[in-house]
Amino acid sequence: MRDLSLTGGVEALANGPSAGAATELLQLRNKLAHALQTSLDTDTLIGLFFNHSRALVTYNGLRFSTSPGDNHPIDFGRQATHQCHYTLRLPDHYLGEITFYRRRRFSDDEQQTLETLLASLAFPLRNAQQYQKALQLALIDPLTCVGNRAALDNALERERQLLMRKGEPFALILLDIDHFKDINDQHGHRRGDKVIRAVADTIDQVSRGTDMTFRYGGEEFALLLSGTGAAGALITAERLRRAIEALYIAHDDAIIRPTVSLGVSACFNANESAGCLIDRADLALYRAKATGRNRTSCEPPIPEVGLAMNTEVAATKLTPLNSRS
Repeated sequence: MRDLSLTGGVEALANGPSAGAATELLQLRNKLAHALQTSLDTDTLIGLFFNHSRALVTYNGLRFSTSPGDNHPIDFGRQATHQCHYTLRLPDHYLGEITFYRRRRFSDDEQQTLETLLASLAFPLRNAQQYQKALQLALIDPLTCVGNRAALDNALERERQLLMRKGEPFALILLDIDHFKDINDQHGHRRGDKVIRAVADTIDQVSRGTDMTFRYGGEEFALLLSGTGAAGALITAERLRRAIEALYIAHDDAIIRPTVSLGVSACFNANESAGCLIDRADLALYRAKATGRNRTSCEPPIPEVGLAMNTEVAATKLTPLNSRS
């Protein structure tokens, strides 16, 4: 295993293969560098590197990981008995781990050639990682660290495409914190933010690992459930409502006990737009608010849910300690 602090590969060229092979290596490196300028996608960059580097060093496969414990490494080719492993770094940036595989050992010259080529990968890889991080941050709500409205739009389109290809339905839950303005007025916006974060954390804890949480508005959240119809979504919504109802958020000598209202809609038709699905969930949420809050409603009534589920699921009324009506 080698730890490479990559600064451009000049030293590797100076100490690498013989002068006869150095020209070929330099030409290939220039060709590789040009190819690596064509993408800001990490998978694509590693694939380009795999295809170009094997013109000088024959090997069976490679694996790239963003960290030693990466659960989703990038693999090209096949693993084999022998391997050559590098930790890639720039002076101000850790890039990841890359491993080359083949059936026989790598010679010293071959390892130096790989190191020279890796130097060409370093800066494009850093640029791609920074670009992907910027894209991710643009889709995350900074207060709750869940997806934002733009991320929800992207996820809804992915689910619609999945429904179109595989016929798998999906459901949307819109969730709104009841009387949130009163919480801000009585306890201040900083405590209001604490309530929003607590609700977001509870949604994350209660929902399935495949469910996706988004902050839809100020005190409103959306939960997208893959492969789920209205009946399953109503069960999840009620589980969420009860979990949030049980929250005790301490503030000085008072206890804030938020409740939420939830609207559910399910999509079985890929021709239905995301906007229509959101409108149906929003209408259900409005009904839950209008009929007393702290309850779940489904719009429209879905035959699979059954008669009992076609009406709002009423909640036990509480007398909150923060004096909300």
